[in-house]
Amino acid sequence: MLGLDTPVVRRAAFAVADGITLLRIPLAIAFPFVTGTDARLALLGLAAATDLGDGFVARRFGGSRLGVLLDPVADKLFMAFAFGVVLFSGALSWYEIVAVLARDIVATFAFVIMIITGRTASVPARVGGKAVTLMQFLTLVAFVMDWELLHRAAWATGAVAVYAVYDYNKPFFRKLRKS
Repeated sequence: MLGLDTPVVRRAAFAVADGITLLRIPLAIAFPFVTGTDARLALLGLAAATDLGDGFVARRFGGSRLGVLLDPVADKLFMAFAFGVVLFSGALSWYEIVAVLARDIVATFAFVIMIITGRTASVPARVGGKAVTLMQFLTLVAFVMDWELLHRAAWATGAVAVYAVYDYNKPFFRKLRKS
């Protein structure tokens, strides 16, 4: 229960961080249509900057209820579009793409299940999730630069993704052990 001296934190309907997050959506849509190495690297750089920037701005100046939903959706859209390009190029096989996107696939299924069941939960960012995002961007850079280590980067990203899925589900596993 709130005491008289407890501040009530209200979240805005829309915050500056949300505008930064929204920039990732046109970047995602543009990625398949941009063909040059420099242009694709610029898109990746902008997407990474908005991913880092929106979180920084939200922590520094306040976020919104919309941002909590919008940020992971923008992240997954960008990765889906970008790795769709990688898949259709033939640079990685479908199962390598699934490995790279394992965390995103599981998170999307969990989100859909939460909506269907009406049981929502806020999942704070975890180190494993941040590591997967970084590895995904590095894998995309390896693709754009046509580096030989692309396959190794994809499998390393997949391994970190499996860890991230476990890491995000640790509280669930703890509850099972106590039951």
